[in-house]
Amino acid sequence: MEQDPELLKKEIEKATEVLRKGGIILYPTDTIWGIGCDATNADAVAKVFEIKNRAESKSLITLVSDADMIGKYVRVFPQVANMLLEVNDKPMTIIYPGATGLASNVIAEDGSVGIRVPQHEFCQRLIKKFGRPIVSTSANMSGDPSPAKFEDVSEKIKESVDYIVNKRYDTDPTHSPSQIIKVGLNGEVKIIR
Repeated sequence: MEQDPELLKKEIEKATEVLRKGGIILYPTDTIWGIGCDATNADAVAKVFEIKNRAESKSLITLVSDADMIGKYVRVFPQVANMLLEVNDKPMTIIYPGATGLASNVIAEDGSVGIRVPQHEFCQRLIKKFGRPIVSTSANMSGDPSPAKFEDVSEKIKESVDYIVNKRYDTDPTHSPSQIIKVGLNGEVKIIR
């Protein structure tokens, strides 16, 4: 579907405004529909856990615009992670050690954080406009199937968020969660999913 640049700009501005106020958005990604918020705002992150009825001991994925943004939120950027980003051709979340500058409830107990650079125009433009990482977790109640399409998102989830991005921006998703790879400081690589 051909995108109207002016409508896209307005949609990004509205979503950004909600994120800046600590709100929660329902939005399309390069994988599935997600619930998102400012990944640096602990109160907003707590709302996401509450909406999903998910234990805060389970960490969340964050989306960033590019490798430069990753570098702002991890203490060390392992060389192997850079190589994975360069050869990647499908949605991939990398778990980095030494998270910094993010809400404490986004960071796993071991200090790591899962970060993905989405290959999705709407997400890319939203994150660049917002200027900070955005939480990305599947738009479902904990334990329920992940919503591949907007129509799969439950009414309960839709009613729980502060803003729903227009489904017209759901372009070429994979309809399945990203692969997850954990990297260590010494080049260790572990495939999680």
